[in-house]
Amino acid sequence: MNIKQFRYSSDNLGYLLYAEKSAIAIDGGAVDQICSFAGDNGLNIEYVTNTHSHPDHTMGLKSLLGRSGAVYLDHNTLPAKGFIGLAGENIDVYHTPGHTDDSVSFHAGNFLITGDTLFNGTVGNCFSGDLFAFYNSIVRLISFPKDTIIYAGHDYVEYSMSFARLIEPGNGDIDSFLKKYNPELVSSKLEDEFRVNPYLRFNDPEMISVLKAKGLPVSTEFERWESLMGLG
Repeated sequence: MNIKQFRYSSDNLGYLLYAEKSAIAIDGGAVDQICSFAGDNGLNIEYVTNTHSHPDHTMGLKSLLGRSGAVYLDHNTLPAKGFIGLAGENIDVYHTPGHTDDSVSFHAGNFLITGDTLFNGTVGNCFSGDLFAFYNSIVRLISFPKDTIIYAGHDYVEYSMSFARLIEPGNGDIDSFLKKYNPELVSSKLEDEFRVNPYLRFNDPEMISVLKAKGLPVSTEFERWESLMGLG
């Protein structure tokens, strides 16, 4: 399975997954770029779907469907089936609520498309109000192999690393993470996220010390997650 990233609306990131000559667009707001790439590479966009229903992720949906002739897949129905078939390969779909109740993530090959659940260097806002569901979603996503590549719904890398540095000013991995940052292709390996993303470091002894120093609850994994979310 191949993946192509498209930037639109300054920091939004959408994707085209393709195998052989078949493709699916996820958060396809970059309509012109997606159609041009598909045309240049002889790809048939068979499906269009989303990571969640926020307008900045569904914009361009009608236009993309009209121009491509693709079938719309309602992301709300996908986790029940568990996967999308494309050219004989499967794209696994997981319900990952927290940012919104309807958030989903997609897994194919060695990469995850995580929408606004997990960003490169941070996580999304908990607009659903359900921190425990968000915690369970993050635990699920970070259970993948450490070399899994994270493709998120926005490019917040520079901001997120500034915030991470405020929490852990002595974390030397932040500089290394920023050196790898490429605004033309925003991605990161899960193993690197564990080194710099504050919200994934709830089991790291150094982060636990930071939370203790702030007088925040650290007794359980969820308490540490909740404490970290409160820092944002």
